[in-house]
Amino acid sequence: MEKTKRAARRAFVDGGACVACGCCVKVCPLGAIAVARGIAAQVDMGRCVGCGKCARECPASVIEIREVTA
Repeated sequence: MEKTKRAARRAFVDGGACVACGCCVKVCPLGAIAVARGIAAQVDMGRCVGCGKCARECPASVIEIREVTA
């Protein structure tokens, strides 16, 4: 039986709309998000597994979980 390959999921932040509150940083279980220079959250794609906790916690609703091709 052949396994079907699933697309990976990752978080993407709208940096122009991010309010840099840090709520996403606090809930990320893998430490994949950081607020850069106090301006906007940035995602480390190498660490992000696309769990969605950051997107659910974001009060500005500027984090989206998308499928990416590996």
